[in-house]
Amino acid sequence: MTRYRWVDDRKAEGFPVRPACRVAQVSTSAYYAWAGRHHRGPTVAELDEAYLVNAMLDIQTEHDRTYGWRRMTAALRRAGWLVNHKKIARLMRENRIGALLRRRKKRTTIPAPNPPVVPDLVERRFAPTAPDVAWCGDITYVRTGEGWLYLASVLDLGSRNLLGYAMADHMRTDLVTDALTMAVGIRGGKTNGIAFHSDRGSQYLSADYRQHLAAFGMRQSAGRTGQCWDNAVAESLWSSIKRELLHRYRWPTRAAARQAIFAWIHRYNRTRLHSSLGYLPPVEYEQQYHHNRTVSGLEAA
Repeated sequence: MTRYRWVDDRKAEGFPVRPACRVAQVSTSAYYAWAGRHHRGPTVAELDEAYLVNAMLDIQTEHDRTYGWRRMTAALRRAGWLVNHKKIARLMRENRIGALLRRRKKRTTIPAPNPPVVPDLVERRFAPTAPDVAWCGDITYVRTGEGWLYLASVLDLGSRNLLGYAMADHMRTDLVTDALTMAVGIRGGKTNGIAFHSDRGSQYLSADYRQHLAAFGMRQSAGRTGQCWDNAVAESLWSSIKRELLHRYRWPTRAAARQAIFAWIHRYNRTRLHSSLGYLPPVEYEQQYHHNRTVSGLEAA
């Protein structure tokens, strides 16, 4: 309760205003100025701000309370609000609408013994461009009441589209080959010439995995040993899913974790705004890219 409200309550009980102001250590002029504003009701600006906060809460609910001020600002603008990021940051802070903290990571990359020579075809060129030029993959983990659940991904570096994924209670090579096979299927088998980039984990440098890449007509690429930034986009994906989902809840079973991960991936590809894509979802980014290519081809003809 503010001091002015305390004085207002005493006034309503029949006490004189001046002595109540002395007890509350506020001036009578300041109290009357506050009372005028308070009893007049909210201003148009205050109502507009309240509606804006409600819209922000709706967006946070839709995205499972994962948006920080940057994505929140972009989402509001897409919804037709004329807002700036400083105001959104302030309102999120004042109304406790915030992003989540990160946890420490667990090591999942096990270097391959006597690894084959594999070049780095990406060389940290991670800026979004055309889809299906280069993909990347990695493995992460989820703690459940039944033990570890491991998750492998295949991400299009050009569009950030999460094309393939697989989950199992192990980190054998077929975990990553299953994710790759799914991604190839999503693209209709049109993968000839695509570079696949990963770390130098034993699964990715195994003979079995290299044979799969060759069968799909793909070129293998790998970062340097111990350099996580050489596969930074895959690492960023894991950071997002852990912060937004995996580290927020307890998973009693692997099946419960799988179901939640399926839903998160759907949201990640189709509705989640990506700062690297100009705050577009990956599926929408790809649609825009192919539309622009078609229009450019028609204009050239």
